[in-house]
This record gives sequence, C-alpha cells and structure tokens, in this order.
Amino acid sequence: MSKRIFQSALTIAAAVLLASFVIVLGCLYDYFGTVQANQLKDELRLAAYAVEESGQPYLEKLTSTDYRYTWTPDYRLTWIASDGTVLFDTEEPAESMENHGNRAEIREAFARGESSTVRYSDTLTERTLYYARSLNNGTVLRISASQATVLALVLAMLQPILVVGTLAVILSAVLASRMAKKIVQPLNSLDLEHPLEKDAYEELSPLLRRIQQQRGQISAQMRELRTRADEFEQITKSMNEGLVVLNQKGAILSINPAAQKLFDTDRACIQKDFLTVDRTHEMSTAILAALEDGHSEVRVARSGRELQVDISRVESGSAVIGAVLLAIDVTEQAAAERSRREFTANVSHELKTPLQSILGSAELLKNGMVRQEDISQFSEVIHKEAARLVTLVEDIIHLSRLDEGAEMEWETVDLLMLANNAASALRDNAEKKHLQISVVGESTQVNGVPGFLYEMVCNLCDNAIKYNVEDGFVEIIVSKGAGNASLTVRDTGIGIPPEYHSRVFERFFRVDKSRSKASGGTGLGLSIVKHIAQYHHAIIELQSDAGNGTSISVVFPLT
Repeated sequence: MSKRIFQSALTIAAAVLLASFVIVLGCLYDYFGTVQANQLKDELRLAAYAVEESGQPYLEKLTSTDYRYTWTPDYRLTWIASDGTVLFDTEEPAESMENHGNRAEIREAFARGESSTVRYSDTLTERTLYYARSLNNGTVLRISASQATVLALVLAMLQPILVVGTLAVILSAVLASRMAKKIVQPLNSLDLEHPLEKDAYEELSPLLRRIQQQRGQISAQMRELRTRADEFEQITKSMNEGLVVLNQKGAILSINPAAQKLFDTDRACIQKDFLTVDRTHEMSTAILAALEDGHSEVRVARSGRELQVDISRVESGSAVIGAVLLAIDVTEQAAAERSRREFTANVSHELKTPLQSILGSAELLKNGMVRQEDISQFSEVIHKEAARLVTLVEDIIHLSRLDEGAEMEWETVDLLMLANNAASALRDNAEKKHLQISVVGESTQVNGVPGFLYEMVCNLCDNAIKYNVEDGFVEIIVSKGAGNASLTVRDTGIGIPPEYHSRVFERFFRVDKSRSKASGGTGLGLSIVKHIAQYHHAIIELQSDAGNGTSISVVFPLT
C-alpha cells in the first residue's frame, strides 16, 4: 500500500510540475508576444508619420553611422511603392530586393490600409511578425520583427528545465515517501486483535467494525474446532486400534498412539508421506487402491506382529480429500487361528490312529477271521486303544475348558499335600519301571482350583515316569520364597534337547514320537500344564538337556 501511495504521490507531483511549466510558459509567451506586437504597431505608426513628413531622408538617417539616428536591430522597416517595388529597406539595398507586391501583408495593406501576418522558419524554431500600413502618398511601410517559438524557448531552456525538473522530482519523491509512511503508519500500527481501540481514520471505522465482527466469528469457530480436535484426540488416544489420517497426497495428518506403537514411529511423522513410516509395496498398493476404488484391505507384518489394515477413502462432495487407515493387531487372533487349524488337524490324526486300530480289530472279530486263542489279544488291543481314546478326549475337554477361561471355585490348596497325593497315585506306575518317587519340602499354601492343580502335578510326574530310565528317580520339591511358592518335578530321564525347549508345551508336540506312542502319551500333558499354570498366573521354568534329565518348576505368586 505504501508503494502505491508513493507512486501516486510522485506521479501527481510530476504531472503538476509539468502542467505548471506548460501553463506558465504558455502564459508568459502569450503575454510577451502581445507586448511585442503592440510595440511593433506603435513603432510602425510613428515611423509612418515620420516617412510621410520627411520621406526617404528619414529612413536613410535610421541606417546612417551617426549614433544619434542608428536604427535598433530588433525591428526592420521596408518601404514599398504602389507597384510592389522596394523603395528602401533598413537591412538590405532596395535594388537587390525582389518585388513585394505579391506579399499578403502588402496586398492587404493596399486594400484595407493596415494588415499583419506571421511567417515561420523551416525549422519552426523562429517566427516573424509583419505589420504593414499604407501611407497617404500611395506607398506602404512595413515593419517586421523576429520572435522565438515555444519550441525554441524549450530547447534553449532545456538544461535549466532538466535541472529544475530533477530537483523537483527528487524533492517530490522524498515528500511522497514521507507522506506514504505517515499515511500507512497508523494502518500498520492497528491492533487486529482489538481493531476498534485505535481508530486511526474515520473512513476506516466501518471496515474495522466488520473486522471486529469477523474476528469474533473466527474466534468462536476456532474454539469449536479446538474442542472438536481435542475430542477427536481423546477418542483416538483411547483406541486400541491404530488410526492414521492421510491427505489426498498420502501425507500424514493425524496418527494416534496405538498407530505410533504398531508402526514404530512418533508424532514427528505428521505432515510427512506415509512411505516414511511404511515402505512396503503391499501398503502403497493398498493406499492407491483405496483412493481409486474407495476401500481396500491388506495384512502386513511389522516387528513380529501381524496387522490387519483397512483403508477407506474420504470424500468431500465429489472431491477426494484423503484416506483413513485403521490398523488392528491380529497377532493373537492369527496365532489362535493357526493353533485351531493345527489342533483340529492333530486331533483328527490322534483320534484316527486308535479308531483305526479299534475298527480293524473289531472287523476281524466280526468276520470270524481271528482264531479262538487270539481273541483275548485282539480284545486287549481294542480295550487299550479305547482307553487311550478316552484319555485323549478327556485331555481335549480339559484344554477346552482352560481355553474358555471359565470361572472355577478357588480354594486354599497345600502344595505339599497335593504332591504327596499325586506321588501315591503314581507310585505303582513308577515301581513298574523300577523308579523311586519322593516328595520333599515344606507345607506351602496357594490359592487355586484343586482339581486343576492336582492334574498339573500328575501330568508332570506322569511325564517324568514315562520318559525316565530304569532304576532312576522322580523327585517332587515344594518350596516357599519371597512372595512366591514353587513346585518342582525333577527326574533322571532322557532329557529334552535345548532346541525343543520352546515347543514342548505345544499341543501334540513330541520330541520322540515313536517313544511317546509306545508309552501311550497323547502329546497334551505339558500343554495342559502350561494352561493350568497360566490360569493360576504362575510361571513355568524348564531346565533340561539330552541325556541329563529334566527339571520343571511352576512358580505361583502368593499375592
């Protein structure tokens, strides 16, 4: 604004200066031209009286060397006869001059008594004024004088005009600059937060009042936007799902804490392209597909976690303004799905094996293809496989109940007494393999489900007996520490190689499948132990090595 004011003021000053110069020059030129014309007329009148009285001698005295009669060079007198012949001229010899009868001022003077005319030079820098007057004797006396034109005056005064114009422009520029700053200064000092407190110009009052009103409206809208933004942030902050908002170019506008954790980033990624967070081809393709088609889904792996990402396009009217990413951690669900499929496959396989044995033996008996003396042997097979099948079904039912997390009645349980009961129940099995089974420790009480805890100890001891060596031992140790209680089952069995430590608690996993089937195991014992321990918030510790026995401890919190 100050620049425009400066340019306008400078332009006006230059225009006024130029107009003033033109007007002054024109007025002065007209004034002095009029004065000179009047002087010429007066001079001609006086000269005419003198020529009528004295004739040519008067004119000759004007060109004589006598200083008393010397003619001023500003004017020129010419005396012309009635036939146009020049009788006398104050500047040139009369006989050398051409006939002036055709001159306009001469003809008009003969006709009307007086006349005047103006003739310009070829360069238009000079003009000559002519006045002619007829005398009583039939002749004409003409006076003439040269006068500079306006163009000549301008050219003659060009240097001082430029000097004066330059100084005037500089002075105008300085004044215009000061004036512009003075005009704009109150506007620049306006407090837009409180525009009505400093009303610099009365003409701005309507505008300032309008600004005040609009500022109030904007403030109200900003408060509403901040409230909505805070609500949005609080809602997204409490979400377990990751939420990312992108603009139409793929830049991140908002990302909640859950998404920051899932994508291993922080709020510094806001306003950056989502490629800086996830560079996978699958994610980029899914975002482009969502922007084009409206929705897409993709499952990606990040930092050992499996994410299900749903991407939806956001539109305003008919224009696409961005996209919303909803990322859900489905690691547990995926693992559960895989476990379910594996469990189903394993259950089918484990059930199929004894059923085939039962069906095969039963079919042989039915068709009478078994000798009388072998019937008891086939009956034993059927009984054994049926018992194994019942055990398998019971274990599966136990696991199902544990998976469902059904609430059971908890009681105070003495681990030492529980261990003694389990040892007594399994002592016959241990003696069949010439194993020693013992219980040591102190009476320690924990809260839990007695049936589950008893089954856990029995499974640990049963595994220790099945996978032990001849003349070995099984020891159950109950101890109490600072804030926890532990039950340890230690044996001298075949042990577990370190590479299988992380898998022995999986369902149906067996280190030695042939030995497990020979011992009648279902492959669910340690899995049941793990689930019972988790149900009681206990921790399982495994120490074992191939050929050096196994020690499994279950540590219960006492709080």
